[in-house]
Amino acid sequence: QARLVESGGGLVQPGGSLRLSCAASGLNLENHYIGWFRQAPGKEREALICLSASRIGAKTADSVDGRFTILRDIAENTVLLQMRTLKPEDTAVYYCATRLMGYREYRECVLRSNGYDLWGQGTQVTVSS
Repeated sequence: QARLVESGGGLVQPGGSLRLSCAASGLNLENHYIGWFRQAPGKEREALICLSASRIGAKTADSVDGRFTILRDIAENTVLLQMRTLKPEDTAVYYCATRLMGYREYRECVLRSNGYDLWGQGTQVTVSS
């Protein structure tokens, strides 16, 4: 059974950096596009950044302002979210997600939730002094 598990969340001071991991089991992430999302209390889930399959490339939401980077660790079957210059408004639960249905046809990632059908449980990131 395919599964995604996020880790690496925690408390970080404003201006700091954090790296989140999304470990996959039951699927080879190299063949799937993958995205990172977040949801703050009382707000809708927000797409942040995604990485396409087949080395097509990545897409980044404007709200990220170039502060986030997505990396694929093929050997570990993991995707990383490197975040820097964190702000209090980055506080949220962070999720990784991928597409299982039709993944062979859909290689280019999308920055919208309905393009994903497998989600991790989320990891809390709190940016505060």
